[in-house]
Amino acid sequence: MKIKIAIVGVGNCASSFLQGLEYYKHVDETSSPVPGLMHNNFGGYLIRDIEVVAAFDVNGDKIGKDISEAIWTPPTNSRKFADVPYKGVAVNAGFLGDGIAPHMQDYFPLQEAPERIAEVLKSSGAEMLVSFLPVGSQKATRFYAQGCLDAGIAFINGIPEFVASDPEWAEKFRQAGIPCAGDDIQSQVGATILHRALVGLVRERGQVIENSYQLDIGGNMDFDNLTDRRRLASKKISKTDPVIFEAGTKDVRVVPADYISFLADNKIAYINIKGRQFGDFPFEIELKMSVEDSPNNAGVMVDAVRAMKLSLDRKLSGYQEWSAYFFKHPLRLLPLGEARRAVEDFIVGR
Repeated sequence: MKIKIAIVGVGNCASSFLQGLEYYKHVDETSSPVPGLMHNNFGGYLIRDIEVVAAFDVNGDKIGKDISEAIWTPPTNSRKFADVPYKGVAVNAGFLGDGIAPHMQDYFPLQEAPERIAEVLKSSGAEMLVSFLPVGSQKATRFYAQGCLDAGIAFINGIPEFVASDPEWAEKFRQAGIPCAGDDIQSQVGATILHRALVGLVRERGQVIENSYQLDIGGNMDFDNLTDRRRLASKKISKTDPVIFEAGTKDVRVVPADYISFLADNKIAYINIKGRQFGDFPFEIELKMSVEDSPNNAGVMVDAVRAMKLSLDRKLSGYQEWSAYFFKHPLRLLPLGEARRAVEDFIVGR
């Protein structure tokens, strides 16, 4: 059975996601563990069961193109790791709102048609909408969340604008009998989850953390977008709160430090942890991580989509508790091990 999804934001994350659907389409429950997948089979669903049936963007250079072509259209700069054949799914004009930072609005022609979005969602047969909108898209995120409520489909929010983790919005979805998940996708082995794991390990081994910081740099449009510091507020909360939760101190700072265009989709994170160990001696951990940003995101989203399909199959509604493993800012944060066990229990129906 196909899992029919719509996507908003046909950029780097969407590109890696669609490439992944092709790259892993041969994988089934009999396959050996393969690089990049947490679950070959997720509750009976394989990656090849995921089908994109609608897409939205405001880049006029992408609108009207088949999604297989649009994912390569600039300013998208994610790396190619798989050919994506023609899909017969043209990119539709979406809702602009605050989706693009002012300094980026002359990068490409802008086009929108917000009045058609609910109609497209319904006619496409999509069961859920996955948001890959740019960070800082507060109005746009809520517009699409409401569009899901109007169309009667599930919502997966991959960015740090708080909908699934907002009790009022979670209640709206519950009352509508529709599930929602989010917020802000937590990459497979990205800076946030690595930072969480490190401070958790330090505390678990009986040491005390005094302070910690994380600086991120990259060259994709997300980092360019964040050079407008007004769009940073929710991102800082989303990336900092999970580390504070594990670290046991509020002296934690996590910031996207800069946009460096020649890094392209490569993200570099610098993590520093200082504290005290046995005998009250000081210790310091200094770490550098370098990863391709968008594939790191896509590896989690393929599981989040299949988890949402199980939620739909089981007629669940409102905020989905499995969000705590896949997202940085769930409604309820859980320790990483506990969040993983919750997902495994959910898969088997416990």
